[in-house]
Order: sequence, then structure tokens, then C-alpha cells
Amino acid sequence: MRPVANADRDTARSAPAELAPAQPCRTAPQRAPKFLVMTSIRALADEHWEGRGDLVHTHHPVQPVHHFHDDGTHSIVTEEIDENLLTLKSIASVNALDTGDGLVMLDTGGAFDRQIVHDAVRGWRPNDPVVAAIYSHHHIDHVLGTALFDSEAGEKGWPKPVVYAHQDLPDHFRRYEKTVGWNTAINRRQFAIDIPGWSFPGDYRDPDVTYADHLTFTRGDLTFELHHARGETDDATWTFVPETKVLHPGDLFIWAVPNAGNPQKVQRYLSDWAAALRQMAALQPEIMLSGHGLPIFGSERVVPALLDTAELLDTLESQTLALMNQGKNLDTVIHEVEIPAHLRDKPYLRPVYDHPQFLVRNVWRRYGGWYEGEPDNLLPAPRAQQAGEWIALAGGVSSVLSRAEKLIADGDARMACHLVEYAALAEPDNDEVWAVRAAAYRAHSAEHESSMARNILHHAALASEERKRDLAGDY
Repeated sequence: MRPVANADRDTARSAPAELAPAQPCRTAPQRAPKFLVMTSIRALADEHWEGRGDLVHTHHPVQPVHHFHDDGTHSIVTEEIDENLLTLKSIASVNALDTGDGLVMLDTGGAFDRQIVHDAVRGWRPNDPVVAAIYSHHHIDHVLGTALFDSEAGEKGWPKPVVYAHQDLPDHFRRYEKTVGWNTAINRRQFAIDIPGWSFPGDYRDPDVTYADHLTFTRGDLTFELHHARGETDDATWTFVPETKVLHPGDLFIWAVPNAGNPQKVQRYLSDWAAALRQMAALQPEIMLSGHGLPIFGSERVVPALLDTAELLDTLESQTLALMNQGKNLDTVIHEVEIPAHLRDKPYLRPVYDHPQFLVRNVWRRYGGWYEGEPDNLLPAPRAQQAGEWIALAGGVSSVLSRAEKLIADGDARMACHLVEYAALAEPDNDEVWAVRAAAYRAHSAEHESSMARNILHHAALASEERKRDLAGDY
């Protein structure tokens, strides 16, 4: 993959741990946090649309947007962005619509958001019950904020909210229950979570109503049209409210290169995703409530954002398949596929979260399986044994470390990481190995705009400081 424009930044700053409670944690090197004093979400949305927002650092899509108060405190932005429409911009967006006959929520946030979301909704509509919630997909930053509204309904004698979701969503909850340890490990890496005792959630609130392809229900003055799509997940739901032309795409739109790669997560679906985005665009929405990041206002902005994102997904998949159909190996593919120049500088398509190479790998996995076309890796010798041979050929670990340090100094941290990884496998008791490994991965991390890449690489640097290859796994 050729470099994307503006892909290298001076100092990397990781997005906050989307899956963690609000506690201190070690992350990639950070700038001091800044919280913008602003009068409206619309004003900040305009800044972002015009390319003036700092989506890499201050307002990364996968972190809350805060108000900074005169007393020195700050709070997550919550605002009625249109008549009878409340938006809370936490890690993910949480939205509530007043139908005239109860409130309907479009996603409910994470477990860490529960009290904030409940307080925000009650501050907005103190006496209106939440009658329904729509889960856009199964990820835990979108589906774990329902509990307090369930409890409230019991206390006040209201019916519990009816939760709607795609029929495949409960199976993903069951998968999460079976893989708590695995998901704890991979999310520690992805979100730079270093909180003792933190664990991925293991309890979920199943939906009450599921559907296969589409479902429509009416509440009060509003109609909710639910549509199934495969994109970041295979259980995605996007919702359109025709009376107000409000679109909730869930994570099918996140103010970034779509999260269609993600090296540690299950299969994603680029071409299906693009088709869904074009279906949404055809409806000419007037407000799009992004799954992450801020809303977009006006069909003259919403429609291009959807169509440009669809084009990016389609071109990455079509380029990848074209090379695969020539019999190229994965190494060739990831370094030859590129994002078209006219899409690179769109403010809503910067690679600030996922990385374009990760998307290409996911296309390869979907259509080509796990074999990357390197015959020596089909049935490999243990990597530690390989490392020992290469280190011996190089003349010993000291020679390898010297070369790695020279590469770091010359600005090629990527290559330095390859060398130092073999050194760590060959001599795991060598203190100098871990020091150089930490330096290599820290330098490599700082080169990336993608917070996903940045955090995983920085996790390796942090592990090196403890003489480990990884903090989340024993290998």
C-alpha cells in the first residue's frame, strides 16, 4: 500500500480506550488533551467538514467530545441538534428521538456510558419513557447502555424498552461470552488499555425483536425503517426516519476510513458495505448521525460523504481482487493497492482509526483464505527456530541490534522492528534486546495516523519495557 497523504504525524496520540472505564492508562505518546469550548455540535461539525478539525488527536472519532467548563471540569457533549433529537457524543454516538409517544434510542452506548447517557436523556426529557432502542450492531460501545432504562421502567411501572436488532446479533453476544479472555487481550492491544483487572464484558441484554432483511415500526409521529447490511459486522442495522429524513448508519459511517480491516477482529465485508452506503444516499438524508464522530447536516453533505466512502471501499476491493486474479501474493497486493488521490484528503476519509492495508488484508481473507502465497510459511518451522538461524547468519545478536539502531536513526523503524523481533525470539534474556525493541516499536508507532496501528505497535513497546513480547498474551 503506497502511503496515504498526510499519513505521518509528528507525535502519535492514541484514541482513548473505547472499551475501558474512565481510569488512567498508559497509551501511545500523547499531546496534552484539549477540550474545545463550543456553542454547538453543528459548529464543530462544520469545522470538521471543512477540514479544520483535529480528527487525529483532539476529536478522534473514537473518543468523546467534551465541553470545558469555567470551574475546570469537563463533560461529554450532549445537545438537542434538531427538534426532538438529542445526540450524545461519547466514544460512540448515542441518540434519542422524541416521537410524541415516548423516546426511541438509536444505540445506547457502552457500560461505561450508562449513567452519563441516562442522566442526559432525563435532563432532556424527564418524564418520557424510553419505549424502544435500536442496536446498530453488536459491538459493546453501542449496546450496553440499556440497563438503567430497563431498571427505571420497572421502578416506574412503565413497559421496558423494546430492543430491535438484526437476527444475527444474539449469536455474536454468545460468541463474546465464549471468548471473554480473547477479547480482553485483543482490545488491550487495540485501545492501549493498561488497567489492572480490566476484562471484556461477559453479560448482554438480548433484543426483544429481531428481523432478517428489513423491518418498519411506527411510534407516535415517527416511522423507523430498519435495514440489514453487512459491513463492519454481518449484523449491521441502519435506520432511516422518513418524516425527518434522519439517517443512523451505525458504524457504517465513522468519520474515517471505514473500520473494514481491523487485524484482530472477525471478517468484514467491503463490497456489501459500499452497496448499503449507496442505498442510504438514495434516500437523500438531511441529518446523518454517524456511529462515531459528529453528525453531518444537509443532504448536500451527507450524500457525497456516503458515496465517497462507498467508492473507497469498492476501489480497495476491486484493486485487491484484480491482483489476486493475477496470482499475486499478499505481500505484493498490500504494497500495490492504493487509495485514489481524489479521496485521500476528504476530511471524513482519513485513516485515523483503521489502516488501508488492513482493509486489503480483509479482502484477501474473505476471498483467498489465510495462505498469503509464501510457500515457506505454509508449514513453517517455529518462529524462534527461524530467528536463531537468521541471527547466527547475521553474526550474532549484537550485530542485529546495531543494525536495528541504525535503521531507527535513519527513519526506517518498520524494518528495525523486523530485525529486533528475531533478536527477542533468539535471546529473550538479553536486556539490550528489549531496550532496542522498545525503541523500534515506539518509533514505528509514532509514524502512524491510524490509532489502531499506533496502539498495537505501542503496546509492543510497552511490553518490551517489561521484557515481554506482549502484555496481553503469553508468548
